[in-house]
Amino acid sequence: MDIKWIKTFIVAAKYENFRKTSEELFLTQPAITKHIKRLEENLNIQLFERNGKTIALTSAGYNFLPHAREILMKYEKGLDEFESWKQGYKRKLIIATAPQIASSILPSILRSFMDQNPDIEVFINVLKSYEIGEEISAGRADLGLTRIKPIQTNIDCHIIHEEPVILVGPTIDEGKYKYDEKTILQKYRLITHNHPDYWDHLLNDIKRSYPTVRTMKVNQIEITKRFIEQRLGISYLPYTMVREEIKMNKLLEIRPDKISLPTSSTYVLTKVETDEAKTFIGFLKDEVAKF
Repeated sequence: MDIKWIKTFIVAAKYENFRKTSEELFLTQPAITKHIKRLEENLNIQLFERNGKTIALTSAGYNFLPHAREILMKYEKGLDEFESWKQGYKRKLIIATAPQIASSILPSILRSFMDQNPDIEVFINVLKSYEIGEEISAGRADLGLTRIKPIQTNIDCHIIHEEPVILVGPTIDEGKYKYDEKTILQKYRLITHNHPDYWDHLLNDIKRSYPTVRTMKVNQIEITKRFIEQRLGISYLPYTMVREEIKMNKLLEIRPDKISLPTSSTYVLTKVETDEAKTFIGFLKDEVAKF
């Protein structure tokens, strides 16, 4: 039995349409028909009812479908484990992380961790912050790194790092201007909602002190930074997200006046703390203490 027949059957069962199946698998419709025919011949039973251009699973097809999925899952898992073995890995760690963390503190930490633990294969799954709790709860990842507390009650959550949020604006040409909080909030649009945790409370505070402030929602920090560099606005961002740009004089930190600056927390989530997750958490604690 060819694994390609199994893959074709699973996709065909999803669509009950050979044309859509051929589009997803990048195969011709005759090739799809051939795979299904060979599988039916191998199983000695009909898996699809055919009525012109339409197809539908038979009772045998419905019965075989979960077995087909299990066969494919075990096949792919076996190949993955064999490939890991070939590369010298003995253990693995799946991390679900928010994009703000993946693009700031995580790369340098990962580099050091993998250098010290060459037998651990690390998988990174970048998700929206509110999706990470579900990923851990469902057991699809060993460890989660997020900027917001999860709503799931069956997982452990604790703060691993807390940092200041600062007001960031574009750099000033040749020292011609001296920006303060009031001036820069009047001059530029305030880019908001690029962080999942602190914006609602912070924006209310800003509007109480500066009721005419103009705002623009941008839901990604990396895009926010590029917009600020191009003088499209200003924003309040976690320090680790902008420290390199400030050092390189691409962005400018503006000192607070009336606005009380929030903090940004990084949470570690686990459901069952594997040895690999425990090793990474211990390493993470040591590294973030250096920030």
